[in-house]
Amino acid sequence: MKTSPLLFALGGFLIGGLIVSAAFTFFNPPQSSDPVMNMASTLNGKSGAEFDKAFLSGMIVHHQDAVKMANMAEMSAGRQEIKDLSKEIKLAQEKEISQMQMWQVDWGYTSTNDSTHNMGH
Repeated sequence: MKTSPLLFALGGFLIGGLIVSAAFTFFNPPQSSDPVMNMASTLNGKSGAEFDKAFLSGMIVHHQDAVKMANMAEMSAGRQEIKDLSKEIKLAQEKEISQMQMWQVDWGYTSTNDSTHNMGH
């Protein structure tokens, strides 16, 4: 039985596609679904004021998310210890958010595009 040149071409095409797909995955790994890792990756390569601005912006969003989670815990947690902890978390996070927002203003890091612009605080 003779093997058709068309079969060789098709096999080569499939193998080539697999190689390209594997190379693409290797050189373009999927982004992390972990928000903290994504936030941390935005700091890579930054230093000085550029780092400070990105750090404050990311940490404010991170703290705002913690406040949202604490609000949910106050309303939905089954254990009183969790509800008590959520109140402490909210107080600490809100204090730190205010401090970081003041630094943003003092250091000229605010703009209309910042994540903290429409916070309502």
